[in-house]
Amino acid sequence: MNIKIVTDSTSYIPCELRKEYDISVISLGVTFGLESFREEEIDHGAFYERMAKSKTIPTSSQPPPVEFYNTFEKLVADNNKVVGIFISSDMSGTYSTALMARRMIMEKYPEAVIEILDSRSNSMQLGFAVLAAARAARAGASIKEVLGHALEVMKRSRFLFVPDTLEYLQKGGRIGGAAALLGSLFQIRPILTVVDGKTALLNKFRKKERALQEATGIFWAEVRQKGLGEAIIHHINCQSEAAKLAALLQEKLGVTLPVCSIGPVIGLHVGPGTLGIAYYTEKI
Repeated sequence: MNIKIVTDSTSYIPCELRKEYDISVISLGVTFGLESFREEEIDHGAFYERMAKSKTIPTSSQPPPVEFYNTFEKLVADNNKVVGIFISSDMSGTYSTALMARRMIMEKYPEAVIEILDSRSNSMQLGFAVLAAARAARAGASIKEVLGHALEVMKRSRFLFVPDTLEYLQKGGRIGGAAALLGSLFQIRPILTVVDGKTALLNKFRKKERALQEATGIFWAEVRQKGLGEAIIHHINCQSEAAKLAALLQEKLGVTLPVCSIGPVIGLHVGPGTLGIAYYTEKI
């Protein structure tokens, strides 16, 4: 019996890695006025261009239960065990819906094995945990070992990001632990991270360049102390800035860092112009 890995679209795992490890991706949704789209079907550049011209911010939605049910059922019916790893339950109802779908599947297939993990994050901080599980499964690990690999990477991972503005986080109600910044919303450039499954303030500066310098300094210090597992440069509609940041870090590290766009579901809450580093270290 094989072990198959399922995640959601906010992991933003590069397509080639999804295919290589046969990772199933369940898509969250985006609504623009009366139009609704699956995140997986939206061109990122076109979406952010439309959002820039819109007077209102679009909204995001968790996947419908039927998508989880159908995905789980197909895998279970093909005699697979399933490990699902999803966006933080404090950021979306996706995890709860996955649990509900699991219960429904277990009623129909009592012998099924489906384990669900709350990643407590999103983007490639979530993605790295998913990849750790997928690689362990590919290597023939038991389901307990697969879960263990994912949890270990979750413990050693971090996501540092610098938005252009807190306007989108404020309007979307996703500002979390960064709420203390609202009094100076347009005067600062914060470094944000994810703590206990929620957005949190790490530090703040007057200029974006200074915030990015500090964020890369934190990353570099951690890597020197604990070693680097993997890292990726995230951006929201600012590819050229991301490429420059990747080149800067690659020069220090001596390894190539992938650059990956953050999609509409996270992007509409954080806003265009955001740069970030998602990574995990070799040791805690």
